[in-house]
Amino acid sequence: MKRHLLIAALLALFAGHLNAAAPRNKKVTPEQKGVESINRATAEAHIGFLACDELEGREAGWKGGRIAGNYIISCLKQLGIQPLYTDYVEPFDVYHAERQVRGQRWQVEPDSIAKLKNKVHQKLALRNILGKIEGKNPNEIVIIGAHYDHIGYDPMLDGDQIYNGADDNASGVQAVLQVARAFLATGEKPERTVIFAFWDGEEKGLLGSRYFAMNYPDIKKVKGYLNYDMIGRNNNEANPSHVVYFYTAANQAFGDWLKKDIETYRLQLSPDYRAWDNPVGGSDNGTFAKLGIPIIWYHTDAHPDYHLPGDETAKINWMKVVDITKASFLAMWKLANEKNY
Repeated sequence: MKRHLLIAALLALFAGHLNAAAPRNKKVTPEQKGVESINRATAEAHIGFLACDELEGREAGWKGGRIAGNYIISCLKQLGIQPLYTDYVEPFDVYHAERQVRGQRWQVEPDSIAKLKNKVHQKLALRNILGKIEGKNPNEIVIIGAHYDHIGYDPMLDGDQIYNGADDNASGVQAVLQVARAFLATGEKPERTVIFAFWDGEEKGLLGSRYFAMNYPDIKKVKGYLNYDMIGRNNNEANPSHVVYFYTAANQAFGDWLKKDIETYRLQLSPDYRAWDNPVGGSDNGTFAKLGIPIIWYHTDAHPDYHLPGDETAKINWMKVVDITKASFLAMWKLANEKNY
């Protein structure tokens, strides 16, 4: 069943890719080519697979999480995105000393792990998935990322026991994958190298992004990070175009970019612009903000199904998730190419 689902999802994505590559009768800019490659059918295919019951909530270190990671790798290979290292996987182990693990803190720091090894109760093998498009300037890097894990399932629940995580954060994963394809659709090499990151273990304490930041040898070359965490739902049905746009306050250009792109591309978004002096909380953006790296984070606020089994594909606002993905591609294109921001 899982193999059939994977094949069906990839066929849908391939069909979308062919449609995006159709010949045009008029000259368009690289940014327009990228925007036009982003579509609802691809979003539905990605989210539909990642949030299906067969993946059992994609808990980090468990079967569903590994299937999700393999799916992402298949998508990157199909697109022709290069692996960051020798392959797409950055493996790492996390440890926990308590028997009651739900909601408790896991450790990824080397010093903390050394202290835990003599009394560890549980060890999990996690995997970041990392791809790249090499830029013209090897000394500057930008990263776009989303966590692909969720919180699994609970056999003690009555009724639906699976936390599908369609919004949290299959919606973000599809955005990173669509932006990767959009970069290729431009037909141009970016100025800076772009890393496409899919973090594991966010729900257990930002473990994947923290491990990457501690171990990536070129972390000082990173000039910007764009994050997604929950971009597909409405917290207020009276305002379905609402999106929270967090960004580093010192980089005022980030706010200006979105305002201009919404007007130019007629995106149906009503942003809540939140310039943040020290954007170190909330999601994986915090990992990079703590290092002084400018960040952008798209988020559509909490909703009644947050971390509950009701976070399902059928409740996604497709127009919003697609327009946020388009807006974020345009922001990422500028992060990768603008001289100063």
